[in-house]
Amino acid sequence: MVGLYLGKQLRIAMVAFSVILLLLIGTVFMAGPAGLLTNLGFTGVLAQQNFWLATILIYYFIATVVPVDKLIGRIYPLFGAILLIMALSIGSMILVKGYEIPEITVRNLHPDNLSLWPMLFITIACGAVSGFHSTQSPIMSRCLPNEKYGRHVFYGAMIAEGIIALIWAAAAMSFPPDGVAGLNEVLDTGGATLVVNNVSLGLLGPFGGILAILGVIVCPITSGDTAFRSARLTIADALNMDQEPLKNRLMIALPIFAIGFGLTQVDFSIVWRYFAFSNQVLATIVLWTSAVYLVRKNKFHWIATIPATFMTAVVTTYILQAPEGFSLPTSISYPVGMIFAAVTLLLFITRIFILNSSPEAKLIEDV
Repeated sequence: MVGLYLGKQLRIAMVAFSVILLLLIGTVFMAGPAGLLTNLGFTGVLAQQNFWLATILIYYFIATVVPVDKLIGRIYPLFGAILLIMALSIGSMILVKGYEIPEITVRNLHPDNLSLWPMLFITIACGAVSGFHSTQSPIMSRCLPNEKYGRHVFYGAMIAEGIIALIWAAAAMSFPPDGVAGLNEVLDTGGATLVVNNVSLGLLGPFGGILAILGVIVCPITSGDTAFRSARLTIADALNMDQEPLKNRLMIALPIFAIGFGLTQVDFSIVWRYFAFSNQVLATIVLWTSAVYLVRKNKFHWIATIPATFMTAVVTTYILQAPEGFSLPTSISYPVGMIFAAVTLLLFITRIFILNSSPEAKLIEDV
């Protein structure tokens, strides 16, 4: 799609970029669930994170190699049910027990006063804007028996994920005794896994809490397995390698998982930041692709152009000032990010004007 609407050069870059992103996603969604499972109170080998890493890795490998209807298609209905039951249970108990949910505010609540712009839009790496989710479209579309189901599947999943995210945001900020300040203390003590444990067990008791935690574990696992699977398919499509023979699937899958496991040994926070940035860059490119598509179809393109411009400013500003980027001061990163986004928008509008005013140019573009 990117090659069709943004050019062959960008298509080549997108293949490499997508594979890197998918590897990062598979990595962070191995380490995250493994950490949660390690903190469930098991003893012996079950309390070791490397055991759970190996277990999740084996499942990911099988899910990546075998046909989608043999494993993923069979267990995802159960995973989806667990995820929805967990979210509804947590949300219901917040209301039943009368917890005070903080009001929406633009005030900066970060304990270290980290700047909202552009950090907020990179930190929230999935949900509102997520390039990773666009990589799942080929898998999902191939599983649909009727194209008419597309709106229900894609739009419905987006709404469902948004609701789940809001429920957990409300629970994380309202359950601690001191609100956001208490949440920051828990995060400093044991990270996100401790927050999940405290909220789940505190609101639902031991049995319900375990189910809720399992729901949180299921969520990243359903992203990690499809991330590795998408990486295999992306590489296979780029190399024009037939994936019917098992040996061809293994030739791609084995190096992918070797790299993924190696990345789990790197500091999780560093891998997460690179994943978050890459995820939003891919989302930005997909938004610009959508904008060009809408222009070509004579549709209202601003619904994609405005967020594409906004996200261009976000990712440019972030990589300029982030420690893992160029570490420039905000006095440079802020204006450069805004200017780059404005120039990109201007080039886009100029191209639209040329195409609309010149039938010959539009004909060439269509060809």
